[in-house]
Amino acid sequence: MPRSARRRSTTDIYHVMLRGINRQQIFMDSEDYRRFMRTLADCKQVSGFDLYAWCLMPNHIHLLIHVRNEPLEKIVKRIGSRFVWWYNMKYDRIGHLFQDRYKSEPVEDDTYFLTVLRYILQNPMKAGLEDAPGSWPWSSYAHYCGSEDSLTDTAFADGFFSDRATLLDYLRQQNSDRALDEHPRQPHVSDDRAAAIAADLTCYKTPEAFLQLDKATRRDYVEKLREAHLTIAQIANLTGIPSATVGRMVKMR
Repeated sequence: MPRSARRRSTTDIYHVMLRGINRQQIFMDSEDYRRFMRTLADCKQVSGFDLYAWCLMPNHIHLLIHVRNEPLEKIVKRIGSRFVWWYNMKYDRIGHLFQDRYKSEPVEDDTYFLTVLRYILQNPMKAGLEDAPGSWPWSSYAHYCGSEDSLTDTAFADGFFSDRATLLDYLRQQNSDRALDEHPRQPHVSDDRAAAIAADLTCYKTPEAFLQLDKATRRDYVEKLREAHLTIAQIANLTGIPSATVGRMVKMR
């Protein structure tokens, strides 16, 4: 079946996502994250695009890009090829790192721009990698909080609010934002039902008992709980494992 043509944005603003091939983890250590950020900065200078938001997750990447001098396809190819060349050299590997076809969607109006901005910057929190927006180091959230940065173009988003404090209030709001979804949301499991599932699957009824297990057994149980649609926060509460650790133990969605 031929691939469908990408939707073009009348504003030249796009939400882009790159995933690891077969959903595998991309970033193995902090050097990998830093190298991707450097690659992104270098390509931004060459291609001349604006970057309103970015977030590097363990197995995928979100970018909010305003295309200027080069088409989106060329920008993404440049970023991917430069990073993968370095990555393959470091890990003595060959072949693809990212899924062949990146995902993108046009951002056509102000309301959706703000939705995508918040969606990207809250991605680590919703994945269980942080308790509140801002502590995950591999996103542009810190730069909206005032951290020095030449990578993120914050002025465009600032223009929608009376001051930066109001913008930050918006970025911190709880929400049900959805953007560029690949999969339907998992069915909601109540906390009581989650506790029953955990007791049935693991036979350990307290976090203290669960933490006595060896690491391999704990990981196996955590993956089973995630497959049963428990949230990362629920798993952390029931097992005593910090939510950030749970997030690293399971495949991020």
